[in-house]
Amino acid sequence: MKDFISMLDADRLFIENILSLSAFLKEKVKKGEIYRPLDGFTAALIFEKPSTRTRVSFEVGVYQLGGHGVYMDTRSSQLGRGEPIKDTARVLSRYVDLIVIRTFGQERVEELARYSDVPVINALTDEEHPCQVLADLFTIWEYKRKLEGLKVAYLGDGNNMCNSWLVGAAYTGMKFYAATPEGYEPLPKYVEAAKEIAKETGAEIVVTHDPIEAVKDADVVYTDVWASMGQEEEAEKRKRIFMPYQVNSELVKHAKPDFLFMHCLPAHRGEEVADEVIEGERSVVWDQAENRLHTQKALILKLVRKSRP
Repeated sequence: MKDFISMLDADRLFIENILSLSAFLKEKVKKGEIYRPLDGFTAALIFEKPSTRTRVSFEVGVYQLGGHGVYMDTRSSQLGRGEPIKDTARVLSRYVDLIVIRTFGQERVEELARYSDVPVINALTDEEHPCQVLADLFTIWEYKRKLEGLKVAYLGDGNNMCNSWLVGAAYTGMKFYAATPEGYEPLPKYVEAAKEIAKETGAEIVVTHDPIEAVKDADVVYTDVWASMGQEEEAEKRKRIFMPYQVNSELVKHAKPDFLFMHCLPAHRGEEVADEVIEGERSVVWDQAENRLHTQKALILKLVRKSRP
């Protein structure tokens, strides 16, 4: 494949290769070894949404692989003045080896990839967050040394994280239970796609409104913010609706004793997660955040090497 703009672009073998390469690259960093196989490559980093982890991990990752990242936002580029994304794609393809974009609509990433001659990576849209799921799967594998058969309980909004997780879990043969309030379920197309994939991989895909059903005997308990970027006006309403889905000490009693707590961050403590859980001994959120760097480097390396002559 040329691009990584959706978890649906992946398959089981691709994910396994990314996880293996991520482990290799992480070990290099831990040993302090310089490893720059893409010396001289360039990447355009288009950020139309604010970011901490995504921006820093991509900029550092590009540098560590031997490349140079060019940061672009709507204030400092013609995108902010209405230049069509397809024109931006065709111009940037003449300058850089890779384009990373964090934006709003999924269709914007798809159009960028369609008109780009170089690989495009989806660093987040309102519909998907596939790079985060690669890091999440790697983190779980580090702790559990397997993915197949593990139960992941996802609590809260059926948002971009949930959409991408459905597909990632299906490809890797996991049991994925998404517990959301009525009216806040993940998009049907991702549920349907995940269930189709599960027929081949043996995964179990369940969407429920019962948080206890989801968390019961879970190996991983996962949550995300209740109001994503662009939903700030709904925040107070969502707090009332989502409070039964808060990950707290009472809820996680239903999970396995050695469960992992995960959150893609930033976290709103006291809302989707209680402080005692995110700061507790089962929390792996800081390893999870670090692993964005390693899995994104693996993804860059795989895509850019394939695209070079």
